[in-house]
Amino acid sequence: MGFEGIAGILGGEDKKILSTGNNEIDKKIADGLPLGSLTLIEGENDTGKSVLTEQIIWGAMKQGLCVDLYSTEMTAKSFLSQMDSMSLDVSDYFAWGYVKLFPLHMVGFKWSKEEMDGILEHIIEHIKGSKAQVIVIDSLTMFTEYTTQGTILTFLTNCKNLVDHGKTILITLHTYAFQEDTLIRIRSICDAHLYMKKTLIGDKYVMVMEVVKVRGARKTTGNLVSFEVHPGYGMKIIPISMAKV
Repeated sequence: MGFEGIAGILGGEDKKILSTGNNEIDKKIADGLPLGSLTLIEGENDTGKSVLTEQIIWGAMKQGLCVDLYSTEMTAKSFLSQMDSMSLDVSDYFAWGYVKLFPLHMVGFKWSKEEMDGILEHIIEHIKGSKAQVIVIDSLTMFTEYTTQGTILTFLTNCKNLVDHGKTILITLHTYAFQEDTLIRIRSICDAHLYMKKTLIGDKYVMVMEVVKVRGARKTTGNLVSFEVHPGYGMKIIPISMAKV
């Protein structure tokens, strides 16, 4: 059954929302991310950005949506292994082509300004021609060393145009890799902004997601979700009363 059929059964509102597949997380981001939106997932190293995108990919699979994942770090094998370690087995979806991985660290690829400008344009063209409704780019950080601010902003503007034509795009980036004025402009272009950070609770670190904004949301943003990642279990939400931040 395709997405329209599933959404029809679930109810009209669900047609407009991309679920994470985790009810507790969805509640914090206005019941899920709006379909046809550009979402920024921002944070430093090891704050759960990839974990969150993998959870969202799982939610998309459960909704009958197709996903293209552009990764600067993962191979197909490491992606499937990581999903499996979170108890999110997408191997069948992957085998049938419902989720596709496009590694951006190809062997022999020359990381240079000329190549980078070209690859960002290629990604846009690839997204245009793809049947996937949901696009994940994890992460944009790799491109900053070889591209200008203008090239990055042009890329995001092109993403916004694709979103206006029905695509749902999620982009991760490391805060440290961008100058503050560039970050401000990137955040303003995006429809939703999730900020990931680590906080020390007692003697251990937990990951915290702050919902900075979700454009068009009926519910208040500024919500915080604290969680841990457990091998074999995945994202385990910690009640905010236990994890004051």
